[in-house]
Amino acid sequence: MMKSKHPAALPFLFFSEMWERFGYYLMIGIFFLYMTDTKTGGLGFERKEASDVFGTFIALVFLTPFVGGLLADRVLGYRLSITIGGILMGLGYCGLALEGMTSFYVSLACIIVGNGFFKPNISTLLGNLYNTPEFKENKDAGYNIFYMGINIGAFICNFFAAYLRNNFGWGYAFIAAGVGMFLGVIIFWLGARHYASGDVRKPTQPEDMSLPKIFSVVLLPAFVAGYLGWIIPGNIFGSDSTDAFLFGALPITVFYVSVLIKARAEDKRPIAALLAIFGVVIVFWAIFKQNGTALTIWAESYTDRQVPEVFYKPTKAIGMTQEIVYVKDSVQVLDNQFRVAKDAAGNAVKELNYPAYYKNQNPKSIPAEGQSITVISTELFQSINPFWVVVLTPVVVWFFALLRKRNCEPSTPSKIFWGLFITALSTLVMISATIVCHNGLEKSSAWWLIGCYAVVTFGELCLSPMGLSLVSKLSPPRLTALMMGGWFLSTSIGNKLSGVLASMWDLYEHKAWFFSVNCIVALIAALSILAMLKWLKAIAKEYGA
Repeated sequence: MMKSKHPAALPFLFFSEMWERFGYYLMIGIFFLYMTDTKTGGLGFERKEASDVFGTFIALVFLTPFVGGLLADRVLGYRLSITIGGILMGLGYCGLALEGMTSFYVSLACIIVGNGFFKPNISTLLGNLYNTPEFKENKDAGYNIFYMGINIGAFICNFFAAYLRNNFGWGYAFIAAGVGMFLGVIIFWLGARHYASGDVRKPTQPEDMSLPKIFSVVLLPAFVAGYLGWIIPGNIFGSDSTDAFLFGALPITVFYVSVLIKARAEDKRPIAALLAIFGVVIVFWAIFKQNGTALTIWAESYTDRQVPEVFYKPTKAIGMTQEIVYVKDSVQVLDNQFRVAKDAAGNAVKELNYPAYYKNQNPKSIPAEGQSITVISTELFQSINPFWVVVLTPVVVWFFALLRKRNCEPSTPSKIFWGLFITALSTLVMISATIVCHNGLEKSSAWWLIGCYAVVTFGELCLSPMGLSLVSKLSPPRLTALMMGGWFLSTSIGNKLSGVLASMWDLYEHKAWFFSVNCIVALIAALSILAMLKWLKAIAKEYGA
């Protein structure tokens, strides 16, 4: 009988994570639209208010793994923590279908806390199951396969979201997210017997900070610092919510530095290596997460999204398109009725948040006044990245397996370097797009976005699952989930900084300069990893990573 290269638990963890990410990305895909909707049962928030809520939510979602990982390491264990987290998130998604602001904010809190228990611990549990001679050499491949499950969920959810919210209402879409999460929990339970060997709590050491002390000297100061960031006059990083988050993250960052300072001699080098990587990959997330901001703006206003007439009826039937009426010198969107305000002479004086699709449209494609064209809904472009992940993951796994057979597979730190470098290359695709379409004076082909996502996805596959794998390999056993929380802390900070970078979009008259700045920042981060590569590879080799 052929011996398996992967633990029997992998399929259960794969599908558990797939359905968890289905729920999360379904909710995220319609969250901003739901908050700003005034016609079909949404909350009717102003765009500025909705942006603050959205940004704060997505940052906190990746900040709570710090606490969830810590409690799993020392008190709850991984299986119980994952179960608690999944149930809380499922309840949170379903709670968003209820009316009233109290249920809205309580539901968001459930999702934030639930993700803190679920996200770091399922990744840690997977890594623990590979910590045997039988499976150790296939850990990177295992994380790549696991990562593909994440993106299958992220790919299919946008189609469910569009269909349900356009045909039945917001509540049905949020309930679908909850159902997906509960399916993930059930699948996780079904595989419970396969996780026992990896679900081991680690006893604290004399140099470790106690839980009460962590709450008093880390979390309490984080809340205080966040509050101070919120109330200081003006703002430093673009908005009060961003200031509050980054100020609040400082005490937690200091805590991770203290973990390094107080660590035993044999633990200092691997912890130092992880902290160095955490700091650098913030840049990756700051650029990658612009898929929801700058690249969405490009898809909305600069990309040719018109659907050929032959596809009108079937696409309408599944709620994947939007009609845009042509009004001379302005645009009207049927569902929101946003238009240009004009003065007595007929001159446009204010643009009322409409998608200015016709401004750079080919004149031959503009319909008669009062008529409409049908375009692909912008949010469906969010499925391109997970599509590429699903397609490219087998290629990447095969490629590294081939190199391994030839004894020339790059080390995990080297893969992270290549991930950052390839991310920088992805910005060159968008620089080329801005040049070809004359800085947006003409519509850009959707192939530019598809190509950009293909390149950045290849970089993502070299970096993100490899980062998870490296945390599992280098963390001292009793601190594995805590260090996994550090990985998600860097993700959280990167998410916030992506908004800071994207807020500068309108400051650049030529958008090629915007993408050039992103390219330079990514190259600096890649060179930083390159400068540390010899040191990182030595540590990885010493600890069998």
